[in-house]
Amino acid sequence: MSDQHLGAKTAPFATYEEARDWIEGLVPFGIRPGLERILKLMEAFGNPQRRLKFIHVAGTNGKGSTCAYLTSVLIHCGYDVGTFTSPYITKFTNRFQYNGVDIPEETLLKLANDLRPCVEEIAATELGSPSMFEVSTALAILYYAKVAYPDFVIMETGLGGRLDVTNIITPLVSVITNVGHDHMDILGDTIADITREKAGIIKPGVPVVSAVTQPEAVDIIVNTASKNNSSLYLLGDHFSESTLEVKENRQTFAFRGILRSIEPLTITLSGAHQRTNAAVAVMTLEVMRQYYALILEDDDLRRGLQEAAWPGRLEMVKESPRILLDGAHNPEGAQTLAAALRETYRYERLHLMIGMLANKNHSDTLRHILPLVDTLVVTEPHFRKAKPAEELALLVQEMQEEIGSAFELIIEPNWKKALDRLQQLTGNADLAVVTGTLYLIADVRSQLLYNTESEKGW
Repeated sequence: MSDQHLGAKTAPFATYEEARDWIEGLVPFGIRPGLERILKLMEAFGNPQRRLKFIHVAGTNGKGSTCAYLTSVLIHCGYDVGTFTSPYITKFTNRFQYNGVDIPEETLLKLANDLRPCVEEIAATELGSPSMFEVSTALAILYYAKVAYPDFVIMETGLGGRLDVTNIITPLVSVITNVGHDHMDILGDTIADITREKAGIIKPGVPVVSAVTQPEAVDIIVNTASKNNSSLYLLGDHFSESTLEVKENRQTFAFRGILRSIEPLTITLSGAHQRTNAAVAVMTLEVMRQYYALILEDDDLRRGLQEAAWPGRLEMVKESPRILLDGAHNPEGAQTLAAALRETYRYERLHLMIGMLANKNHSDTLRHILPLVDTLVVTEPHFRKAKPAEELALLVQEMQEEIGSAFELIIEPNWKKALDRLQQLTGNADLAVVTGTLYLIADVRSQLLYNTESEKGW
C-alpha cells in the first residue's frame, strides 16, 4: 500500500464493534450499481481476488442454501472453503466464513483498519464513498487472499449480477439458481430485465449451472452463455432431480446428470425448492470434478448434503409449540413456503406472523399465504425500512375481501409482543410460522434460540 495510505490521519478502530459500526454506517450510501469503487479498492491491495478460486452464485432465491450445500460438501471432501453470503441472520461476522466458522472479530478489526484509509481516499474523489456492501466484499476478499487461504471461495452476489460488486471476480463456475420478482426497483420490471442482470455474471469460457425455468429467462441464459463460449448445464435439459421420499425435516431424491446419476441423496432442509437447490449444487460439483479434477467421493457428497444447514429458511426452531421460521420476502419465496405448508407439514391450525420492508411486492406475496392461515399476526421488523404494521394490515384486509379468505387478523407493531401472542395462540397440534423480511426472522431467531438481540443486516 502507498505511503499516502499509511500516513492516514484517522486513528485506527480499537474494537470489533467500532469496525462493524463503521462498515454498517456506510449503508446510507446505498446500492449504487457499478464496479469502479471496488476495483480501486482491490488495486490498492494488489488485486488479491486474482489469486482465489471462486464459485459465483447469483439468483433471486436459493442462493444461500446452494452456497450452504456447496460449502458442506467441499469441506467433507477435505478442502478448505471460504463462504461469503448476505444478508446475515445473527451476527455481522456470519457473512465471512472459513470452513463454516465466522471470521474472528480481531481479524475483522485488523482488515477494517487496513481498508479504512483507502475507503476514505476514494470517498474524497468524484466516485464518492464505497458502500457497505463494497467494503464488506473487499474485506471478504482480503480475508481469503491474505489470511485464511482457502482452496475455494463460494461467493454470493449481493444484488443482480452484471453490476454487482462481486462481479469483479472470474470464477471456476458461475451459478444462477433462478429468477423471480425481487429488487425490481433496481433490476427492472420484467423477468427478462432481471435475467439480463443475473446473466451478467457469465464470463468467457466459464461453465454455467442454472435452474431458471421461465422460457424468456432460459433464452437469455442460453444466448449469454453461447456468446461467451460458456458450457451451460440447465435444469431439465442437462440435469434433474426426482423425489424418493419426503418427511418433515428430511427428504431423499435421485440426481440425474449428463455426466452420471447418483442416488439416493438426502437433505434435511425442507421444501421442494431445496431438492432443486441441492441438485444445482451437485451439478456444480460435477462440473468441477470434470473440468478441474475436484476429488469428490460419493460418501463425502452424501454426508455434505445431509449435514448442510441454512438458518431462517423453513427452519423449525422450537417444538413446543412448533415454530417454523421462513424468510419468504418475495412472491416466489411465499409460493415456496405455501407449497411446503401444504405438502410437508401437518397441523390442525396455522398461525402466521409476518413483517415486511416497505419496498417489496406485498400483494403477490400475501396472495400465496393468506388462503392457508387461521390467524395472521401482522407486525413490524425492527429496521429502518420497515413497513408499518397498520399499512400492511390494510393491504391484508383488502386482499381478504378479494380472495374471500376467513381468518383472524391481529395487528401488533411490537414484534416481541407479536411473538408472545403467536406462541399463546399455538396449541400442541398447531403450527406457528414467522415469515417476511429476514430482518424480522433474524430478531425472532435470536430471541427464541439464544434469548439475545441479533446484530442483523446486510
